[in-house]
Amino acid sequence: MKKALIAISIIATTVNITAQTTEAEKVLKTQGKDTLDGWTTGGIISLNLTQVSLTNWSAGGENSLSVNGILSLFANLKKGNSTWDNSLDLSYGLLQQGDADVRKTDDKIDFTSKYGQKAFKNWYYAGLVNFKSQMTAGYNYPDDSTEISTFLAPGYVLGAIGMDYKPSEVFSLFISPITMKMTIVNDQTLADAGAFGVESAEYDDSGNLTKNGLTTRSEYGGYLRALFKKDIMKNVNLQTKLELFTNYTEEPTHVDVNWEVLIAMKVNKFISATISTQLLYDHDIDIAVDTDGDGVIDAAGPRTQFKEVLGIGLSYKF
Repeated sequence: MKKALIAISIIATTVNITAQTTEAEKVLKTQGKDTLDGWTTGGIISLNLTQVSLTNWSAGGENSLSVNGILSLFANLKKGNSTWDNSLDLSYGLLQQGDADVRKTDDKIDFTSKYGQKAFKNWYYAGLVNFKSQMTAGYNYPDDSTEISTFLAPGYVLGAIGMDYKPSEVFSLFISPITMKMTIVNDQTLADAGAFGVESAEYDDSGNLTKNGLTTRSEYGGYLRALFKKDIMKNVNLQTKLELFTNYTEEPTHVDVNWEVLIAMKVNKFISATISTQLLYDHDIDIAVDTDGDGVIDAAGPRTQFKEVLGIGLSYKF
């Protein structure tokens, strides 16, 4: 009888422990599922400063001071089968060299908002809105009196509907066969000149203005956006984005390209180095150049644009 009671006690204890374990597993699984839902936010802020001061320097040179700031933020929401991803990238840079006036070296506004509803596996039905522009006027130095760009000149607004592939938290691929892209040139002087692909002004034989240039231009086509963001090694974060757009109605073989890369390398909690690059090609933007080096602009046409910014300074990732 005593042995039977001991056996029953052991069985009861085992069942109780198993039940508690199973219940605990259910709670953990529920908590794990819940933690996937909700907001995920973060970003990188970086401020880089370079200063050169020369006094009686026999090798020559000029005093200079440059500052460049980068702010990259994201706020993503996941709720059930729905996702809402938002990102904002800002950058601005200034340079003062010698006795010359302060010049702009970097200027970017880039905001994207994307909403998706799960279709199957890692695919989502999705819609995307993107806005790009700059903050202040730009000049073709050394000419610092004629503006060649400013806020909303150009400005780009893009709306797209398609499918979003998200196999992981570090990569996404958005493909849209239905896309509207609007170019804004909110400066009449630039619009009259037909800058950034808008329809230019019309003049009579005497040179009198008969019709103002249009300040907007709409295009309809296909769009692709690939995004990769990951710590590729300890204290090194890589973010890269590739955007492609083709206009169905006007030269669909001409593909607009925007490829951006940002690498942030941390030395310690606050000191870091950042490298950012941007490659652009837009067939509607004419770039004026001096082909023979005589100081005279004698050619204009679409060209590949490239920008690279290297900085060492204060940085914080959150």
